[in-house]
Amino acid sequence: MAAQIGAGKRHRRLVSIGFSAVLLAFLAACNGEAPPEEAAEPAPPATVAVPTPTPTPTPAPATEPSLLLTPVSFADLPGWTADPVAEALPALLKSCARLTRQPGERAVGPEGLAGQVADWTAPCAALAAVDGEDDAGLRSLLEESFQPFAVSDAGETEGLFTGYYEAELKGTRDPAAPGATPLYRVPQDLVTVDLGSFRADLRGERLVGQVRDGRLVPYLTRKEIDAGALNGQGAELLWAADPVDVFFLHVQGSGRVVYPDGSTKRVGFAGSNGHRFYAIGRALIDEGIISRKDSSMQSIRDWLRANPERAQEIMQRNARYIFFREITGEGPIGAQGVALTPGRSLAVDSKLLPLGVPLYLDTTWPATDKPLRRLMVAQDVGSAIKGAVRGDFFWGSGEPALAEAGRMKQKGVYYLLLPKAVAERRQRAS
Repeated sequence: MAAQIGAGKRHRRLVSIGFSAVLLAFLAACNGEAPPEEAAEPAPPATVAVPTPTPTPTPAPATEPSLLLTPVSFADLPGWTADPVAEALPALLKSCARLTRQPGERAVGPEGLAGQVADWTAPCAALAAVDGEDDAGLRSLLEESFQPFAVSDAGETEGLFTGYYEAELKGTRDPAAPGATPLYRVPQDLVTVDLGSFRADLRGERLVGQVRDGRLVPYLTRKEIDAGALNGQGAELLWAADPVDVFFLHVQGSGRVVYPDGSTKRVGFAGSNGHRFYAIGRALIDEGIISRKDSSMQSIRDWLRANPERAQEIMQRNARYIFFREITGEGPIGAQGVALTPGRSLAVDSKLLPLGVPLYLDTTWPATDKPLRRLMVAQDVGSAIKGAVRGDFFWGSGEPALAEAGRMKQKGVYYLLLPKAVAERRQRAS
């Protein structure tokens, strides 16, 4: 899922609870969309069984972002002919493979914004037949098969674009080593409630907690877990050598753990404690520790390491805690369930935009005015990625990726590419 920056076996438990009690107890902890850390979230480890009443539709608040699509031509896309679009083909093919395995009549995106799966069958088949090194051929195919739309939020086309990366941290096999910090699996007592089962307007909203004395209560905070609340449960997945690195892994949601012998393990999001994310950079700026101008992931990390006596208290202000699972094979995995492609995968607000679709991005390189214009694929989500024009750019793994992701706070616009069959239906409907 950026600077805000996106399970083993399932443990199922049936708990009978009242809706009012759940809502009141978790009002402050209710999560909307998962952050990049929550990419490709597996099924919750424990799910509260609830009845399914007849939903009563509730109108969206007036403050909800309003996504508008305006058809444009490919000639209107700045830098379109200069982008080496073949670099995006692996990301396109991964998303196509994931998408086209679904039933043809299934809607793609919120309210079928991108049509049905069947509308993507022919374009995806054509993409699979393209020469992976032929920029001109792929560009021509995209122009033949897709219609670009300028995306706006109630007419405002410009939005914010940040960056994220796959963290890389040192591992240790000695839990008693100085600084050794555990990465935990999802605890067996963690329970997830799907609020959409209660009310249609809460579809996609989840509450996370644990059952105590027959009542669902908020799950343990970061401070409580750091103090040893999970000790003795056998939930440790592995141990890392630096608590600051672990904190940033929680923010990023996925990473590679490198051991002294050179072996590695890739870990990814498996669940969270359900508490809201708090950006500690805000506290460091408010307290005058770091200037707004100089704030970045790197500067925050450096300050935490240089000030261990205060670092834990600052980090614990972010009550949100992430649980992990080991990932084998290609990664990291995004919210669409496919491996992300550095420089071509984008996290978006999936409540407004579909995952798996191509977007053409027009922004600037981190901390510069140099144009950054390229074909991307919406493959991930993020808790701070909210709005019709808002994106998180995946830069890849390790320190070079961090250098770009940590500085990226750019204004920009993007264009959604829809199959022409979908575009034609939209035009007739309007």
